[in-house]
Amino acid sequence: MKIVATLLAAAVLSFAAQSADAKGCLKGAVIGGAAGHYAGHHGVLGAAAGCLYGRHRANEQERQQERQQQQQSRGGQVPAGQERM
Repeated sequence: MKIVATLLAAAVLSFAAQSADAKGCLKGAVIGGAAGHYAGHHGVLGAAAGCLYGRHRANEQERQQERQQQQQSRGGQVPAGQERM
């Protein structure tokens, strides 16, 4: 029953937040909530931690894509000191 409440709370919060801020949060909250529930009945804590990690990971991937786009727009030139081996 707690897992259902956690999932419902995550869904409500995701609709209340702006889409840019919720990116990665829902998936992380679901996975974290389930893991927390089975690891010791801490579904809400797991959902919160999963949401934070999901947002961090989504932001990290977005920065990586921006770097790749910048490199492509510069003709594939890599800044000095960051050459591939």
